[in-house]
Amino acid sequence: MHLTEIKIHLCPSDSGRLKAFCSITLDGEMVVRDLKIIDGDAGPFVAMPSRKLCDHCPRCHEKNHLRARFCNQCGSRLNENRHQRYRMGPDRLKLHADIAHPVNARTRARIEQELLAAFAMEIERSHQPGYVPTPMDTDVPELSVMFKTGAA
Repeated sequence: MHLTEIKIHLCPSDSGRLKAFCSITLDGEMVVRDLKIIDGDAGPFVAMPSRKLCDHCPRCHEKNHLRARFCNQCGSRLNENRHQRYRMGPDRLKLHADIAHPVNARTRARIEQELLAAFAMEIERSHQPGYVPTPMDTDVPELSVMFKTGAA
């Protein structure tokens, strides 16, 4: 598997730890969107696309994310400690589930290495006069500036 295209969209500097949104194309055949580059305590890392974990309201059975205090449908107060059953250890909650992710550490490391290199190049590019951010909502190559890898 080769990353044949990487798109990086830098976030505004006031976005906190979120530094960029990314999309990758695998072998020129499959696109994975909404990867994030986050400034972690040990440096930047890549977060895979994910969704918030949900459970159901005991009254109306509507889905609500685990941090919700009230039901989105009926307005009932929800048990605020219900997220405790999703613990991943003594001090870590699992509030999100990956939508797409590598199946082994070697592949994750390779993707992260290539994305962080493209991120560094995009930061460098952003300091140049006339910089235009990479549009993330288009697949038309003429309309976006992309980082192409050497792999085909």
